[in-house]
Amino acid sequence: MKILALSGSNANNSFNEALLKYISKHFADRYDFKPATVKGLPMFKEGQDEPESVQALAKEIEASDLVLIGSPEQQHSVTSALSSALEWLSSAEHPFKNKPVVIVSTSPMPQGAARSQSRLKSLLTAPGFGAHVFNGDEFMMGNGPKQFDDNGDLTDEGTIKFLGQFFDEVDEWYAQVTK
Repeated sequence: MKILALSGSNANNSFNEALLKYISKHFADRYDFKPATVKGLPMFKEGQDEPESVQALAKEIEASDLVLIGSPEQQHSVTSALSSALEWLSSAEHPFKNKPVVIVSTSPMPQGAARSQSRLKSLLTAPGFGAHVFNGDEFMMGNGPKQFDDNGDLTDEGTIKFLGQFFDEVDEWYAQVTK
């Protein structure tokens, strides 16, 4: 399965980007990951032609079997960078139409960006998107800065085990969605 691992952060040293890198490394024998980011995309402006960088991201989404979004939280919602990218991706082109999407998140806070995930799920099922959003178990890792070692690996065995169970559930769901 080709998975586009999309970081919804424009921060330097993003914990969500680190989580996506770990997932990509940990499951490299199971999936074919391609990293992507919203970092550097211009802010959405209605009536403006879609920039080439957004068109390129839309093509990457279309070429993937599944999009895995690492969604940080700002002000109880998705980041402004991710929100803007999603506005671009639901205006001229619609690469999320019928696309399986899975959301993971981490945060310095204990709740692990739970509200961001909830908001993002709502956005991705709205008109202009029409994504198939995974709604099984949720992977929200709190206390992000304390979860990684110096090599970018997760350190808590329980978290690593749950991540494996999470992706087993994702695989079952994906098989159902793509029948």
